[in-house]
Amino acid sequence: MATLPQIAVLGAGIFVKTQYIPRLAEISHLFCLKYIWSRSEESSRRAVEIAKQHFPGVECKWGDQGLNDIMQDSSLIGTAVVLAGQVQVDISLKLLKAGKHVIQEKPAATSIPEIETALASYKSVSTNPGQPIWAVAENYRFEPAFVESKKLVAGVGDMMNVQVIIEGSMNSSNPYFSSSWRRNFEGGFILDMGVHFIAGLRMIVGCEVTSVSAITSHIDRTLPPPDIISSNFKLENGCSGVFVMVVSSSSPKIIWRVVGSKGTVQVKRGKVDGKHGYLVSLYSADGQCKSTFHPFCGVHEELKIFIHDIVKANLKQGNGYEAEPRSSFVEGARDVAVLEAMLESGSKGGTLVNVKKF
Repeated sequence: MATLPQIAVLGAGIFVKTQYIPRLAEISHLFCLKYIWSRSEESSRRAVEIAKQHFPGVECKWGDQGLNDIMQDSSLIGTAVVLAGQVQVDISLKLLKAGKHVIQEKPAATSIPEIETALASYKSVSTNPGQPIWAVAENYRFEPAFVESKKLVAGVGDMMNVQVIIEGSMNSSNPYFSSSWRRNFEGGFILDMGVHFIAGLRMIVGCEVTSVSAITSHIDRTLPPPDIISSNFKLENGCSGVFVMVVSSSSPKIIWRVVGSKGTVQVKRGKVDGKHGYLVSLYSADGQCKSTFHPFCGVHEELKIFIHDIVKANLKQGNGYEAEPRSSFVEGARDVAVLEAMLESGSKGGTLVNVKKF
């Protein structure tokens, strides 16, 4: 029987304890979770206590020495970096330079300059055989709802207009409301939440956003500015659209809608039979509507594919193995670039801004 690949999780916050550990437990037959690292011993031990229910052998690591131990452990081939947005890229690059494969939580980075520096650093790492994989955990690209809707959009004729409407629920009852890192840089909640919705947009339309013109505002003073963004955008296929995001509203709603010359495709987040997911609807030219509900499963899928990729990459030993493109750091960077352009336009009163290409 083949030895299972060993991985480490770096981070011990809410998302690790409530999402990563349960989702990793669902695929525990594919790998061995060896370590959970945090900056402090206390937070690492709390996360390990939860993880031990599924991974009895998992160990605590913390601080600089713990990070160094992980980088030097030759038995460890993969890592999941689930940390504050401001430090993720730096930690990921250290692990990559140590030869570890990395799946890093979104956002890919917190600014365009950070993306450019990161890509240059990664390029220097990846010149040697056996280049490590750098994936970004953007689960929307792995949700079956978006995979299906992309196929449906191809059948509704010429694309006429695209609408993305986000009315979020980031209030004091949300576990991430008090998150300090999301409050410590401009557009923190817009960027952290918004990359999901931009990823969904790019997935559905199958092409890139080239330019934007946005107005931003700040209404909810319990949130950092801006908390509202309204943007026109243009796609590379010439189609125009609107992206509206309210970080916290009293009536949460999330919708993507593509209007074509022969029909319309809509993806709406919702709940059916107690399960959260997406309702994908196809409105045809004859007035008929066909809908399919897809429960959430993107986090499960992206983690399973990452494990598959790192095993295959190790077997290939650098001989041309290409990881799942939907997970690539560049894809995550492109999501950030669209939002960065919108935030820049908003800060300049709606000036047209071209989206940085990666």
